[in-house]
Amino acid sequence: MTHILAIDQGTTSTRAILFDAEIQITGVAQEEFTQHFPASGWVEHVPGDLWDTTLSTCRKVLADAGLTASDITAIGITNQRETTVVWDRATGAPVHNAIVWQDRRTADICRDLKAAGHETMVTDVTGLLLDPYFSSTKIKWILDQDPSLRDRARAGELAFGTVDSWVIWNLTGGARHVTDATNAARTMLYDIHKGKWSSRICDLLDIPMEMLPEVLDCAADFGATEASILGASVPILGVAGDQQAATIGQACFEPGMMKSTYGTGCFALMNTGGLAVKSHNRLLTTIAYQLDGRTTYALEGAIFIAGAVVQWLRDGLGIIQDAKETQALAESADPEQDLVLVPAFVGLGAPYWAPDCRGAVFGLTRGSGPAEFARAALESVGFQTRDLMEAMKGDMGENAQSGTLRVDGGMTASDWAMQFLSDILGAEVDRPKVLESTAIGAAWLAGMRAGVYPAMQDFAKGWARDRQFAPAMDADTRSSKYAGWKKAVEATLSV
Repeated sequence: MTHILAIDQGTTSTRAILFDAEIQITGVAQEEFTQHFPASGWVEHVPGDLWDTTLSTCRKVLADAGLTASDITAIGITNQRETTVVWDRATGAPVHNAIVWQDRRTADICRDLKAAGHETMVTDVTGLLLDPYFSSTKIKWILDQDPSLRDRARAGELAFGTVDSWVIWNLTGGARHVTDATNAARTMLYDIHKGKWSSRICDLLDIPMEMLPEVLDCAADFGATEASILGASVPILGVAGDQQAATIGQACFEPGMMKSTYGTGCFALMNTGGLAVKSHNRLLTTIAYQLDGRTTYALEGAIFIAGAVVQWLRDGLGIIQDAKETQALAESADPEQDLVLVPAFVGLGAPYWAPDCRGAVFGLTRGSGPAEFARAALESVGFQTRDLMEAMKGDMGENAQSGTLRVDGGMTASDWAMQFLSDILGAEVDRPKVLESTAIGAAWLAGMRAGVYPAMQDFAKGWARDRQFAPAMDADTRSSKYAGWKKAVEATLSV
């Protein structure tokens, strides 16, 4: 057994990545699946698509590499977080489509809970704000659709899981209903201080605790694949939600270290060590990872639309055919135009938390075209990241990290976008040699648990930088451009 298989189940595609004994990638298989938008602000996946693409990519990457399941030491899983699946334990059939983390249908439920004065308690227990982003109100919504579902859940007939739980359930042939602490921490049902499900919040939302999975460390025995699935039984030894897995993959193991991942959304996490820092700037307090029963916490800021804004340029406006085109377009944009795009397609995340807000464009002229839209789209990601950094500095004060931001994810391949990020932050941005930080994090968890990968400190020494971007924008321009962004957001929120 010479390889670790990492499963990266994301929002728009599923990937299977093979890593060798040196934690180097030796094979990748990827498959996209359909996004469903049944109503404005609603986003769903067919749970079967998530499992089918997991299975097909795992089989394909093994076949392409000329390996069999017997060559795999262990499996590590990382996944889109908060996305909610409820299924029948006896048949494995979902009772509803998966409700995706981006979905805003439970905004009214959250608003009612806030009006009733419950947000302080929920935040104190879970570290999260009352927002449709998280799993708990999605579960409630599903159960509310059919009176019999809640009764079946109480009888132990139904199971809830984030996507990791759903994938593990299927990989193990229904033998294990488990999750890890990082995914549990994103449900808005988990007490991150006591390390257990909150009966108080479950009672508040009328969610039967019988449907919740067992919570384990990030590196633990999550079960083993049913032999018929991959050709041999393989242990599943590592699990972390995608942003926590990226934090691990970026070796942000010391308090104050920070990473930002640019995928469909953008998620910045700052390691706060054993201290669960309560945010005063509407950030989230969450679990960075849990190993050997010890919890490490983080502050997190979530941007809902990052890479998705480039997808919108491609699929919504049709002004590009490939994401790579945005760099050349941005470079050719008219410097005299100052187009500002607020990509609140599914609301605004941290630090605004405005689920009903929708996108807007400011500064349009007759001369505004594809180049100006492309530049504004890329700049919007930098502006939103600065919003998060400002909030983190406000919460951490003197304990805030020294200024260097480690980045990963698909958008970081754009030198233009990363240079603008450095410019607008006024800070250095480090891009690693291997951008697959999320998959590396999942692979390391499994390989470390299996005893084939190094311990934390030695793993951290292996982190390598591809390029550092240093700010080149003058302070006045930086201040002026950010002020324009803040003005645009204020106007968007006021509509």
